[in-house]
Amino acid sequence: MASETIHVVDGYDQGAYTYYPVLIVGAGESGIAMACRLKEELGFDQFRVFDRQSGMGGTWWINRYPGVACDIPAVFYSFSFCPNNKWTTFHPPGPEIVKYLHGVCDKYEIVDKIQLNTEITEARWLEHEEIWEVTLTHLFPGTGDLSERERKEKIAEHGRESVYIREEIVRAKIIASAAGGLVEPRGWPDKIPGRETFEGDIFHSARWNYDVDLNDKDVIVVGTGCSAAQFVPRLTKEPFNAKSVTQIMRSPPWVIPRPQPPFGKETWEKWSPMLLDKIPGLGRAFRTMLFAVAELDYFQIFHNTPYCQKSRAKMEADLIRHMKKSVPEKYHEILTPDYGVGCKRRILDATWFPGLNDPNVDLTTQPLTSVQAKSVTLGPGRTYPDPQNTSSNAPTDQVTLPADTIILANGFDVTTWLHPLRIRGKGGKYMQDVWNERGGPQAYMGAAMDGFPNLFIIFGPNTATGHSSVILASENMVNYSLKFMKPLLKGDVKTVEVKKEAEVAWTNEMQEGLKDTVWMSGGCKSWYYTANGWNAVAYPYSQIDYAIKCMFPKWADWDIQYTSKGLLKHRLRQALKYAAFVAAIVGLYRARKQGLALRAMPDMVRMVMRLGALRILNGLQGFFAKVASKV
Repeated sequence: MASETIHVVDGYDQGAYTYYPVLIVGAGESGIAMACRLKEELGFDQFRVFDRQSGMGGTWWINRYPGVACDIPAVFYSFSFCPNNKWTTFHPPGPEIVKYLHGVCDKYEIVDKIQLNTEITEARWLEHEEIWEVTLTHLFPGTGDLSERERKEKIAEHGRESVYIREEIVRAKIIASAAGGLVEPRGWPDKIPGRETFEGDIFHSARWNYDVDLNDKDVIVVGTGCSAAQFVPRLTKEPFNAKSVTQIMRSPPWVIPRPQPPFGKETWEKWSPMLLDKIPGLGRAFRTMLFAVAELDYFQIFHNTPYCQKSRAKMEADLIRHMKKSVPEKYHEILTPDYGVGCKRRILDATWFPGLNDPNVDLTTQPLTSVQAKSVTLGPGRTYPDPQNTSSNAPTDQVTLPADTIILANGFDVTTWLHPLRIRGKGGKYMQDVWNERGGPQAYMGAAMDGFPNLFIIFGPNTATGHSSVILASENMVNYSLKFMKPLLKGDVKTVEVKKEAEVAWTNEMQEGLKDTVWMSGGCKSWYYTANGWNAVAYPYSQIDYAIKCMFPKWADWDIQYTSKGLLKHRLRQALKYAAFVAAIVGLYRARKQGLALRAMPDMVRMVMRLGALRILNGLQGFFAKVASKV
């Protein structure tokens, strides 16, 4: 791999460009994992990571709303190759997670490999040269932290040069896209008039504006997802001190009490850093236990088997009891979901339900229908329960409320994959167009598309399980991709490309498998699927199932174009296998001819069986060691 280096081609000519053996899109946790594993697993450091934001850490770096924190135990939300045994708390805040990610970058010495304030806007496959041509857009520092809508507004007001500095064309043998899914915040709802007349501030929680003073202000929050559950309870308290908070909910989420650490919060925070760090294997054992519990959750609720239906019913009853004990009675009806638990993303909560007891916080299912200069109008009508339900006591009458600030917590455009990167593969076809022709976003193993050689997607379509660690899932994809990158970087292979029939079969399996899951038949509307019923988000099986598939690729599903050197190596390996088999047959034949067979055959058979059994045991040991190392 020494011959594959970053270098400038035709540096004196007008058409000069920089060549990167590996180009990684995104410096979030997936991009960081890819960079670290390239160095650790392949001993390869000739790569560059590009990110449009002005800091490393992806969604954790950009999301700075009050109370942002990990909602699963952080022991499980860290890299298996770089565990952190010194988290300050069981569910650490966002800044601590960013600090951890920065520490991983420091440890693996990849900080100098990361180029910020640079957006990759297009990648085009050059068929004759078998290489990717990539367009980089260098951004004015900090403008990459803005949403696409905000950048457009800035350009309209101050000109293109206020956002974009220049474009650069580079080339790469391999592209690894770790762009992430929670990137582009949803904008203002198109059907709600009056935004331009509103005199207060409007911003999205994913781009929190700390310059806005909420002290003694009337705040409207649109949305009740995971982010809103973390920041809404803080708005009426120091240092924000909002006068009132009205939270608009379309339909109720299932809310699960956030798991508490063993022996309680204070004991955990006092002793866990020392114990996990000093006792060999304790951190790994605890992480494995958490993985097992998460996998059990999958087998209990996500499918439509009689067992899962029974488990869901029991869980739903428990959660309803928890809700009724936690919130005022006036919210009981609108916080009782009418769909199966797991159908939408569940909220792991420690503060939202208790926060609804605050007299200055109001929760409503009346829709936002218009905005005025200093007020908003809710209703008439309601979004939940069904307005046709005449037995419901939930209000429907139109009301006008004072409003100084509107905070959007309405999620992300998660169905727009790889945004804003436009990828043009063989025959000049854009990946988005291929997806539209085939029904929706898709990728074999969530990682590859036919017609787009040497391109790997980390955490692509149909890879979210809904019950396990995102970091664990992205690690599986990174390790899977490395198996194909290795021969490319060694010069043994020119291109690797998944076969069309394999990609189509995989996608059909995903969509069919999802039909019998709670995501598609649980009775809810969610961001997991589009209006036409295409689910490009969820993986219909367990995380361990996906991990096994990543460990053992189906090489027959891939078209591999060898170099002359690589082809010679490949044929030599095949020849050696056949030679070993022939030698064994010849050896047995000669032994029999010399009269040794009858006497020695039982011993030889026993020896062969022992060797075979030993090899199987060693293989199983290696397999389970790999599984353990991933969790």
